[in-house]
Amino acid sequence: MNVETSAGVALAVISFAFVLLARVQLGKSFSVAPKARDLVTHGLYSRLRHPIYIFVDLTICGVALAMHRWYVLLPLVIMVPMQRRNAHIECELLREKFGERFEIYRRATWF
Repeated sequence: MNVETSAGVALAVISFAFVLLARVQLGKSFSVAPKARDLVTHGLYSRLRHPIYIFVDLTICGVALAMHRWYVLLPLVIMVPMQRRNAHIECELLREKFGERFEIYRRATWF
């Protein structure tokens, strides 16, 4: 296995593990459509507002690198704008429901 393949496999496996961890940490607040059930601020969510989006994207990048097939990145052309739109909707819903508590959290986190 060459360096690119090894790096891609490592990135994909580690990123996917973080996807699973973020999903577990989100708990009952997880939903496919943006909703404001609770403001999750622990674990990965203490630094990132949308870790699932970030780590899914990194997983896809790792798979593309491991396979040496850059067309594997094409879904990101559709996914990233959708994730940004959903992130914006989620932020608005959370701001509406949690007000200043969300603003404090938003200022302390990245995407």
